[in-house]
Amino acid sequence: MGSFRRSLFGYRRLEVDEAFEAREAEILGLQARLADREKLLTGLEGETTSLSGMVVEREREIRLLGERLREANECHDRSIASLDAVTARLEEMQAQARGQATRIRMKALREAVEVSRKVQALTEAHEAAPEVDAAPETPVEADPSPLLNGHADFDGVYEGAVRLEIGPLGDFSQLVGFEDAVGRLGASEISIERFSEGRATLSMRLDQPVELLRELEDLSELDFRVRHTAPDNLVLDVDDEQDPEQRAA
Repeated sequence: MGSFRRSLFGYRRLEVDEAFEAREAEILGLQARLADREKLLTGLEGETTSLSGMVVEREREIRLLGERLREANECHDRSIASLDAVTARLEEMQAQARGQATRIRMKALREAVEVSRKVQALTEAHEAAPEVDAAPETPVEADPSPLLNGHADFDGVYEGAVRLEIGPLGDFSQLVGFEDAVGRLGASEISIERFSEGRATLSMRLDQPVELLRELEDLSELDFRVRHTAPDNLVLDVDDEQDPEQRAA
């Protein structure tokens, strides 16, 4: 107002009115700008509130996912523990099954030997009955094995079907152990054809060439000597001088 020019009775009214109008216009402009700022602030506050709600919702989802992950880990740990228990039980059952199978096989062998002895006794009695009054003949020592015709050019490598005779064996456990050794050297179709008076005859099939004697010496706990070798059969004599504990092993 210091720029107003004075008149006779004060300031000029026209200039004062113009100044007031200018100030009012400026005030109205400022009020409009303030309203715009308040409107913008209100929009920003609404957006902030929406974002805050989204943040709260995401935090809640994160907590839920964390709880689910913890539950999944606990369930996984329980499943692993159950699987370990089942595995241990299966291994125990497998060991029991192997022992039961061995006992059944030994029982079957004992019964087969008993039946073989009875059949042999009946056969001998039947053959001896007509010869009671006959003059005794000079006994002829029988060939202990039909496989004694050796082959001088045989190199000891076996393949295909093979018959193996071994004895004398102290008990059934030795026979079972020897059969297991034959199975470990890669033979298939293993069967015990005869077990009488301590001597056993086994049949097997070798799908690949095998140095049978060398492999048996490495795998079997029995000490034996070779009586006869041929491309399709082998006769072994167990060393009678080995310790009784070793023969019973």
